[in-house]
Amino acid sequence: MRVKRGVAARAKHKKILNAAKGMQHARTRSYRLGKQGVIKALSYSYRDRRNRKRDLRAIWITRINNASRAEGLSYSQLIAGMKRKNISLDRKVLAEIAVNQPAAFKQIVNTVKEK
Repeated sequence: MRVKRGVAARAKHKKILNAAKGMQHARTRSYRLGKQGVIKALSYSYRDRRNRKRDLRAIWITRINNASRAEGLSYSQLIAGMKRKNISLDRKVLAEIAVNQPAAFKQIVNTVKEK
């Protein structure tokens, strides 16, 4: 007895077309074009999950640099001084402190400035 694949193919097509729901034109109606769009979208999302981390780090560094320059230190001097004084805060936390708690950030800078 031969196996007909109608139900499986319909489910497969439906799955792809549902994933292509927000796309435009024939990608929402045509299985072939929808599949191409979904594959491309998934590859972009994979790539950009990694790029997001890169972008956020750049934002944190910019925020820390602006706050530290207001206190009279450059970003590189601040980070080097923190390493010398064994202050281990990552850039995400340091940027958060710089933006939301300027007094605490000023204390960190003053600690770094001490000889």
